[in-house]
Amino acid sequence: MTTPQFTLDLIACRNTEFRDEEKGNLVYLAISGKKLCLYCTETEGKPTLQLKEVSIMDLYKSTAQKPFLFFHSVEGSTSVFQSVSYLDWFIATSSKARQPVILTQGRGLTHNTNFYLSPQN
Repeated sequence: MTTPQFTLDLIACRNTEFRDEEKGNLVYLAISGKKLCLYCTETEGKPTLQLKEVSIMDLYKSTAQKPFLFFHSVEGSTSVFQSVSYLDWFIATSSKARQPVILTQGRGLTHNTNFYLSPQN
């Protein structure tokens, strides 16, 4: 059985309320072709990454919604995504197969927090 692959849509946030140029550009992230956006919330006292059924374009057109925002920064040829709601928590994947995408504070320890982005037509 193969691990499902998907493409993310990334769109800049027009609002400047949460802007911090040192941390990166404000962006929204969504599963491409779906009305599913990534957002951060607290579960059992710990920040977690979730999907919510909402259009990325609706987020783009509305006032900035902090749980859906990520700081996008570039490190060399890779991209890093930090939660705006939970500073110093980063989107991460495991080096082991079939593990969920999570938020972590442990950059470079057991999870990958640097991603290669490829533009899609």
